[in-house]
Amino acid sequence: MRGLKAAGVTRIFTLSGNHIMEVFDALVGSGIEIVHTRQEAAAVHMADAYARLTGQVGVALVTGGQGHANATAALCSALAGEVPVLLLSGHAPLADLGNGAFQEVPQAALAAPISKASWTAQTAQGLAGDMARAFATALGGRPGPVHVSLPTDVLEAEVEAADVPVTAAFARRPMPLGAGSTLLVAQAVAAAARPLLIAPPALCTPSGFVAQAALAAASGLPVVPMQSPRGLADPSLGAFPEVLAEADLIVLLGKPLDFTLKFGRAAPATCRWIVLEPEGDIVARAQRLVCDRLVFAAVADAMDSVAALAGVMRPVAAQTGWADRVRQAVDWRPADWAALAGAPAGPIRSATLGHAVNAAVAEHGATFVCDGGEIGQWGMAMVRAETRIVNGVAGAIGVGIPFAIGARAALARPTLALMGDGSFGFHMAELDTAARHGLPFVAVVGNDSRWNAEHQIQIRDYGANRAHGCELAPGTRYDLIATALGGHGETVTQAAELAPALSRAFASGRPAVVNVVLDGQPAPTLRRA
Repeated sequence: MRGLKAAGVTRIFTLSGNHIMEVFDALVGSGIEIVHTRQEAAAVHMADAYARLTGQVGVALVTGGQGHANATAALCSALAGEVPVLLLSGHAPLADLGNGAFQEVPQAALAAPISKASWTAQTAQGLAGDMARAFATALGGRPGPVHVSLPTDVLEAEVEAADVPVTAAFARRPMPLGAGSTLLVAQAVAAAARPLLIAPPALCTPSGFVAQAALAAASGLPVVPMQSPRGLADPSLGAFPEVLAEADLIVLLGKPLDFTLKFGRAAPATCRWIVLEPEGDIVARAQRLVCDRLVFAAVADAMDSVAALAGVMRPVAAQTGWADRVRQAVDWRPADWAALAGAPAGPIRSATLGHAVNAAVAEHGATFVCDGGEIGQWGMAMVRAETRIVNGVAGAIGVGIPFAIGARAALARPTLALMGDGSFGFHMAELDTAARHGLPFVAVVGNDSRWNAEHQIQIRDYGANRAHGCELAPGTRYDLIATALGGHGETVTQAAELAPALSRAFASGRPAVVNVVLDGQPAPTLRRA
């Protein structure tokens, strides 16, 4: 506990269990608050959202065995989202390992493939040092999750007070872009006719967007963030693939070259690449994918690289028209969407819900959380929120409710989460968590009575006559779950009811569910004629 306090931790997301009762006892009077959840993966998702919005490491604490196994599922989203999360899991006693101890599971091995580092604490004296190592690892280079298992005999040991590492031991270790490399990259960009600057998920945070804006102002070029599992089909990028296909230089500012960029194949065959990347293995992968078109690479982290470039880059007059074209492409949305705003006749369509959510987020200055398959893509395309969290490159749905709770805990401001009915079902019991801890938010559920993303795949790839197994019960009243768990709920069946229902939900001051009966549409595909 002294280690966590030295790291600046003020809140932990947790679910109690036998293996961690010693930690719960140490929390009494510590000044660290707990948010006590209903499921372990939800605790990790809350810590994930909290970390994205605060810039701090989000801490989740769960019990061992099955509790740990539940929690590890959520590490996938944190890893792909490049989010510094620390998962602390209770663990069977070291002295009994191999003897069939209660809930004995190879926990560190289970978490290792989906975390930056994973280990089991060995001594009570070393626990504060374990915390320092975990925090520095989670924050350093490409941020990401770290796991530490806490055996019960380590937690129960009686020891003299152990030293706590100095505060600096818990901090991010810079990985700067050298002055010579910075100048070389700036010169290469200035010499290009059609350069693109692409940012990673690690910079899709409040501080990251500030850094991107500073680089855009310094260079005169837009910085394009990518954080969607749909990659170049992410509708929040508008018609960006069109300008990508014309680029003569692409600078990846910590953004991995992977499936989201079609492994480099979406760029012209003559396009050159610059990779500024904290992981040597990812640099090597980029070299393999684009071969001699990789003209420069440096091992540096995204935030340090963007800051260094912002200090030396200047606008190039000859690039002004290109920069304007890139901005216009990213901002482009189909003109016919405007006709679906307000209260058009007929069933509520996805775009109509998107317009209503966008207006509500703007009116209340709300943090926007976007979850789900097809409905999530409509939210990405249509909601222009200053502060937003999305389910991220991992593409795992179901994060909306715990993300909203973590976001509310981080910023104490109005929060709206848009999700589908499939996504809502994963963690709907966490509405109870929000009610108990006074963390209200508005969940807008697009209820089309099916797993629409998979339904659309079946129709597209196999035909409507072979679409099956993706149905959900029609007419389910998800709003009543909110009222049963201490919140506010209502169902909307007409577009004219959307704005008033959203206003009442925010005004309730409680966790609220607005269940919108929807004529579910495929995700938008944005292509200009």
